[in-house]
Amino acid sequence: MREIARQADPVGEMLDAWSRPNGLRIEKIRVPLGVLGMIYESRPNVTVDAAALCLKAGNAVILRGGSEAVNSNRALVSALVGAVAAQGLPPGTLQLLEDTSRDSLMELTHLNTLVDLIIARGSEEMINHVMKHATVPVLGHGKGVCHVYVDEKADLAMAEKIAYNAKVQRPGVCNAMETLLVHKNIASQFLPRIAQAYAAAHVEMRGDDQTRAAIPAALPATEEDWRTEYLDLIVSIRVVDSLDQAVEHIHRYGSGHSDTIVTQDAARAEQFLKAVDSAAVFHNASTRLHDGGVFGLGAEIGISTRKLHARGTMGARELTTTKYVVRGTGQIRE
Repeated sequence: MREIARQADPVGEMLDAWSRPNGLRIEKIRVPLGVLGMIYESRPNVTVDAAALCLKAGNAVILRGGSEAVNSNRALVSALVGAVAAQGLPPGTLQLLEDTSRDSLMELTHLNTLVDLIIARGSEEMINHVMKHATVPVLGHGKGVCHVYVDEKADLAMAEKIAYNAKVQRPGVCNAMETLLVHKNIASQFLPRIAQAYAAAHVEMRGDDQTRAAIPAALPATEEDWRTEYLDLIVSIRVVDSLDQAVEHIHRYGSGHSDTIVTQDAARAEQFLKAVDSAAVFHNASTRLHDGGVFGLGAEIGISTRKLHARGTMGARELTTTKYVVRGTGQIRE
């Protein structure tokens, strides 16, 4: 919260300005979205992150956490409401919806005249349910079927470090890698060494035929494995013939969240970064780095894989919209 507080105020930021031949002065500025409904599950740190980011962007927010953390959320919001009141903000600027029933959730998502945007963060099942039934616009925290592609020009020690971190460091989050793609020309060198590292971390490996030839302990991968978000110590591994085939695989099975290439070839890296249509693409870095705190946003309200109105990790700036401010001297349209 201190880091968010230190950031520049996004509200009122001028994005562009120009004058027209008739003397009109036009400015495009950031303004708050309005009243946000934040629906999330489990972790109470989201309560604090969401409150801080929404207030930083000048919004009012209704927080609706899960039943697992309702007591923690009550305590946190009680402290936050006191601080908000001490700063002279209107009552109700920050609220907690303590009823965690499905009925209250659906009522919140149907308050079209009162709520401007619903942000849903949690299980894929919950997010899909909200998106299907809500009448208020919904921005969903994206599912993460993330990939690491180890190119034939990769530094194998670096590749092992990245592929291990992306899978093992925290497997139950959306920016963890689920599928490892390896170029055929280095597969016989790289796969045994990453398999040894995974085995030591108790990672279950599932692979195609070429992978299983190099890693006998790997289980056969099914078509469903390539599109599965495991959120667990399980990884699917595929050997690909080329960078183009790796990109094709990512576009076919990925969720548009976070994908990385490990290579020492700058031209190949640029080709990958331009070709892969995901919210964040990386070169020689772990997918686990797609995070608001890591990106310097202080925290994140979520990571969106949708293209409207925000994409990728979302901080205070992404909780604003824009408006035009037009200054004239009596101009009319002829």
